[in-house]
Amino acid sequence: MRGRVARKAFAIGSASLVVLGIAGCQQQSEPSEDGAAPSDLKIVEQVQIDENGTEVKPPEGVTPLDPAGDGNAQCPPVSLAMAGALNGPDAALGINIKNGIQLAVDQHNAANKGCQVQLKTFDTEGDPQKATQVAPQIINDAFTIGLIGPAFSGETNATGDVFNQAGLVAATASATNVTLSEKGWKTFFRGLANDGVQGPSVANYLKNTLGHKKVCVVDDSTDYGLGLAQAVRETLGPVADSACNISVKKGDKDFSAAVTQVKGASPDSVFFAGYYAEAAPFVQQLKDGGFEGTFVSADGTKDPEFVKQAGEASSGAILACPCGPATGTFAEDYKKAFNQEPGTYSVEGYDLGAIMLKGIDSGKITRPDLLEFVRTYDGQGVGRKYQWTPTGELTTTLIWIYEVQ
Repeated sequence: MRGRVARKAFAIGSASLVVLGIAGCQQQSEPSEDGAAPSDLKIVEQVQIDENGTEVKPPEGVTPLDPAGDGNAQCPPVSLAMAGALNGPDAALGINIKNGIQLAVDQHNAANKGCQVQLKTFDTEGDPQKATQVAPQIINDAFTIGLIGPAFSGETNATGDVFNQAGLVAATASATNVTLSEKGWKTFFRGLANDGVQGPSVANYLKNTLGHKKVCVVDDSTDYGLGLAQAVRETLGPVADSACNISVKKGDKDFSAAVTQVKGASPDSVFFAGYYAEAAPFVQQLKDGGFEGTFVSADGTKDPEFVKQAGEASSGAILACPCGPATGTFAEDYKKAFNQEPGTYSVEGYDLGAIMLKGIDSGKITRPDLLEFVRTYDGQGVGRKYQWTPTGELTTTLIWIYEVQ
């Protein structure tokens, strides 16, 4: 979707974030599809880095926005929408976002009896075509004045103009393709760093911090995967071995050809730009094929489902993400509400929901008013400081590095 990655996209500022928005992702592992024994492996945060791959310490002592507000809000019936994969192979990512938003809405409504906001969820299965069928339902609901979503880059690209024409603020908690902010949409806001930041950051971490001399870069041929892989390849330069510049397909389960290419190159690491549904069998087949290097991926893979499905083959995997670990009372409240740890993008969903709820509480109960509220917002969330440029990009962007241990 993105063609050449604009170098200017790589220059997005990298001021501090605060402990960003994911979780320690410490859900229990389960047997993988190939019958691997259960393990106690978890995705554990390591360091926060800038685009040079250098560690940046997160600030301390900041107070995030509380969706409960002061408890005195009054509003007519209004709703927020969430759009993303709630079923299908990548459903865990969408459910993480939905739960984060739901927690914010529930906390708000419990504290503000005079302002009850409804969350309406729309399942796209992460499919751009299905998203285009869902979008009219969202914009035709007169009660819906804000949207958190869509979740994936392809579906966001397919529907962004629809939401833009409807004047409906659409803040994505997870879509990271660089070109989404280059479409001229006035209603698009990205709640995390894009791949123009993530790609160079993880690439520089591999070659500058870990000292890898040869990396195979594999993409899954999606808008997300192609854009991220291109950013990684460009930043790695000659470290990205042209002998194993590989494309697979979303939905693939047999990666034998890619494994053969990787083995022939004998790289220090393999970077996979794609989602956990493919990353899990890929890393299993790499390990079974004798690959002894490091498996590296990014936010599309950073979910407990990757560990569940890949089992012991995921041990030692490095995962980058523009989202960060959930902390404090948010993590406690989330686990109490959903009986599981927050997952990838749970915090982003929570923070974006809290921002829109604050807008509603301040009397912004029409689409134009809420859009203007978000456009001019400047405040601290659980994940980071949220303030947007005119194109809908965050003014502060950093990346977290995780390891499966």
